[in-house]
Amino acid sequence: MYLHLGQDTVITYDEILGIFDLEATTVSKATRDYLATATKQGRVVNVGYELPKSFIVCRNKDGGTTVYISPISPSTLLKRSRSKLTNL
Repeated sequence: MYLHLGQDTVITYDEILGIFDLEATTVSKATRDYLATATKQGRVVNVGYELPKSFIVCRNKDGGTTVYISPISPSTLLKRSRSKLTNL
């Protein structure tokens, strides 16, 4: 199954390590440092040009991680995933 993150970006559910509210989590210095490091390493993908609301950490096939910055709220992403999973 796939989850649409915005624009033309979709990921599979088995790639997802976590979905986080950008506003609530960036209060923590540890989260800000994590996102800054991921950006410096080129592991961050911005999914749109709108105000970002969430970030999604995904596992790559090579064992690394990619962080997607999405304009879609975490609650909407959760609703999408639940509706897809219950329709199986």
